[in-house]
Amino acid sequence: MIPIHIVKRKGKIEKFDERKVYASCYAACLSCHMKKLECEKAAKDVARDVRRWMDKKPVVQSDDIFRLVAKLLKKRNKDAAFMYATHRDVS
Repeated sequence: MIPIHIVKRKGKIEKFDERKVYASCYAACLSCHMKKLECEKAAKDVARDVRRWMDKKPVVQSDDIFRLVAKLLKKRNKDAAFMYATHRDVS
């Protein structure tokens, strides 16, 4: 497997960490008062789908991942997708 690099919003490049996708999805789901098992499943499924999408890409923009995660979460829970999209780190 080719290491995937993420180009962050300010141009910094870092290795892709699937755990960050999982954690942000899980947090968005929890904030919508979903049950923990539902949060875990949604976060796991979204992280897996993002990884599959990225498998053939050596470099990806963080904004592309952000949009994909929001889209995938919206299919599972519109409120969680809203929380994910509106509570993006502004640093």
